[in-house]
This record gives sequence, C-alpha cells and structure tokens, in this order.
Amino acid sequence: MLILRGFFYLFVVSAIAQLISLEGYRQLSAAEYSEHSLTEHMQDIMSFLSCMLFLYVARSDEKLKIASTLLAALMAMMFIRESDSLLDTYVFDGAWQTVVCIILISVMIFLWGQFTAIYASIKVYSQQPSFGTFLAGFVTLVAFSRLMGRGSFWQAVMGDSYMRLVKNIVEEGIETLGYTLILISAAELVIACRRRNQLKK
Repeated sequence: MLILRGFFYLFVVSAIAQLISLEGYRQLSAAEYSEHSLTEHMQDIMSFLSCMLFLYVARSDEKLKIASTLLAALMAMMFIRESDSLLDTYVFDGAWQTVVCIILISVMIFLWGQFTAIYASIKVYSQQPSFGTFLAGFVTLVAFSRLMGRGSFWQAVMGDSYMRLVKNIVEEGIETLGYTLILISAAELVIACRRRNQLKK
C-alpha cells in the first residue's frame, strides 16, 4: 500500500508538471501563464481542495480541530487571493482583501479564549508525518517561488533577451508544486485521521 501511494503521488506530480507545460506546447510563444491559464486554475482547485480536507479533519479529530481550522482558513485565504481577478471583475476592485479580512476576523473570533488549546493542537499536528510535507509545500509556495520569480534575477541572467514569460513559467510552476505538496499533506492527514477513528471503533 505504501509503495502504491508513493507511485500515485509520483504520477500526480508528473501529471501536474505535464499540464503546466501543456499551455506552452499548445500556444508556444503566445502562452502567458496569466490569471486565466490552466496552471492558475490548478492552483485554485488545489487550494480549495486542501481547505476542504483540512475542514474535514477539523470536524473528525478533536485534538487537531484548532490546527486544522487554522490550516483550512489559511488555504481559504490563499484560494481567495488566487481568485482576485475574478472578484475584482465581478464583485468590486479589492474585493479579495475584504473577503480575506472577513475570514481572518472569523478565525480570531473562533479562537478567542482558546489560546492555550491552540499551542496544544499545533503541537499535535507538528507530530504528524504530513506536517513536514505541508511545511515543505508552504515554504516552496510563499518563499522559494517568490525568490525564483524575481524579475531582476531573470533580467540579469537573460540580459537583452529577457522574456517575462520565462519568469512567469518558473514562478507559477514552483507555486503549483507548492500547492501540490500542501494538497498531498492534507490528503495524508485525512488518511491518518480516518485510521485513528477506525482504531477507536
């Protein structure tokens, strides 16, 4: 079973890498990897699915309830941030900031008076095997992708041949990998949670 899961995740990551390159193969130099690209849509889907999986754990495991709620809120905010262009177009300019603030305030209200339990729940989560995968995905998403996507770096490397498209492909590709790792960590947490619940029965 462990080997099958390993091969499954290998297949998932390979398939996502292929989907990222699909736009380039189909549109060639016209590819933009913009807000409306397949790559961006995959990021939306993975952030949303991760949020739902963390919410499932929050409802299924009392010890992980607070930590999973925080993770679900984080992924919800990332999903909203990734959907900023849609919100700006169909709601109002800057709508995503408002929605993120609402989520943040809701989480603070939910956690009010539970500050001791927050640390305990996060500690339990940090002991889960999936914690390392989540951390790797989160760091890849918020730090590594940004550093590798710096325009100044690509301008220095490519000089007069600088193409913003190349920078976008690298940055968006690494972001998608980060979201993939977070989704895998969420799936692994659900599997571990379900196993614990079955053992209790």
